[in-house]
Amino acid sequence: MSPQRVDCAAIEWKFDAGSPQTMSFEGYGAVYGNVDSYGDVIQSGAAARYLSDVHAGRTPWPLMLSQHGGMGLTAEDMTPVGVWTRLSEDGRGLRVEGRLADTPRGREIYSLMKMEPRPALDGMSIGYVAKTWTPRTKPEEPKRLLTDIELIEISVVSRPANRLARIDGVKSIEQLGSIREIEEFLRAQGLPKSAAVTLISRIKAVAGDPDGADGSGDPNVDELAAALKRLRDGVCA
Repeated sequence: MSPQRVDCAAIEWKFDAGSPQTMSFEGYGAVYGNVDSYGDVIQSGAAARYLSDVHAGRTPWPLMLSQHGGMGLTAEDMTPVGVWTRLSEDGRGLRVEGRLADTPRGREIYSLMKMEPRPALDGMSIGYVAKTWTPRTKPEEPKRLLTDIELIEISVVSRPANRLARIDGVKSIEQLGSIREIEEFLRAQGLPKSAAVTLISRIKAVAGDPDGADGSGDPNVDELAAALKRLRDGVCA
């Protein structure tokens, strides 16, 4: 039985609240109860058996690919771009969390996700095998109601077909928790360490507390994050 796909669009991206070098994101790989572009509907709970097997170690985790591995003609096409770290179901659909690899392709995908004024890459799609389903009995019904599926891979894609599911996970810069994380964030954006340190010094000045609120030379992290956001948005010259 050949794998099939259902695609899901993104709506919001935020920076990861942890170390920016993790390049983590989250969202929905599939929305339940929605007719996809192939005429199928995934029923709530359809992935429950598969997820139970994954978490028990009885079956492998799905791959994280880009564009479903293209045509699968080269090793690069089928090389994963990261790993999925959490899979779960809720009332809306299949919730996924993942981490992109610190490789040229992983960094490129992450950069495309974060572009302004909108993400350049903003979709996800699951590749799965339908194990059980109910076929259409009336013209107004979906072609198939899928009741049990097994995931093969979950891809980041550029042209999603299912516009109801959303990726809503790359968390905001305001949530960075320490000066070290801010430095790591800047370096993850491609700044050399020396440039990152210089920019942090400028941020401290913008925050209005160059000596630090506690005399340690480290101003309030919230003020630093707010100042960095103003710099990012072009408010500060």
